[in-house]
Amino acid sequence: MFTTVLLIEKALSDADVELVTTLHGDEPVFFHVVMQPRGKQDELLRAIDDVAFGYLEQAAKEREEPHGQAALSAADQALAHTLHALRNGGAGGAEGAVVDHNPLEGLQDLIKDVSADEVIVLAAPHWVEGLFHRDWASQARHKVGVPVLQLFAQQD
Repeated sequence: MFTTVLLIEKALSDADVELVTTLHGDEPVFFHVVMQPRGKQDELLRAIDDVAFGYLEQAAKEREEPHGQAALSAADQALAHTLHALRNGGAGGAEGAVVDHNPLEGLQDLIKDVSADEVIVLAAPHWVEGLFHRDWASQARHKVGVPVLQLFAQQD
């Protein structure tokens, strides 16, 4: 069985689930999902990214993202939805956790603990962070000894 650590920032759509569960053909994949609530990320950078990609209405709503306990509660629900979708979408299994800190902290330990074969970062495009190689995938590539794949989540 293939073991993947999956870093996400929102619940996976059906298209996202299909994408990650079919990457390895018929080989079963077990997912260890790490989710950071969107409210923990920089609002200004998210708004700039939204404008850069033409999501003007979304940029105006960035301040409405939940923060604090509300963000954690929303993330818990999104994680539960994602784990259920992965299990029902053909994954060999799925477990996960919401982290209230940078999801890259402890990533090396998690990879060793679960004997991960790869890391997949599945998030919305982050133009500014990607430009300066500060996005999760760029940072993870310098920290872990397994392949890191960056995929872009479907937009609502």
